[in-house]
Amino acid sequence: MEFLKYLGIGILLLVDIVIIVSVLLSSPKSSGMSGLVSGGAETFFGKNKGSDLESQITKVLKIAGIVFVVLSILLATLINRAGL
Repeated sequence: MEFLKYLGIGILLLVDIVIIVSVLLSSPKSSGMSGLVSGGAETFFGKNKGSDLESQITKVLKIAGIVFVVLSILLATLINRAGL
């Protein structure tokens, strides 16, 4: 049980680093009032919307967030049951 606890904490730290890096690499979604007036809709209907770097970073962020939540719940139940 002790090994699983430390392994889970190590994986959780790696997922934390992935989340931090992907948030720092992602660009802000809103362009303020300037995007509202001048061509904000062009990016919505642009070609290859799903294959650019920003969408890949978003996918990584979503997957890392899900892994973070699930692993946190599993670690909390493991530590609670083991009484560590």
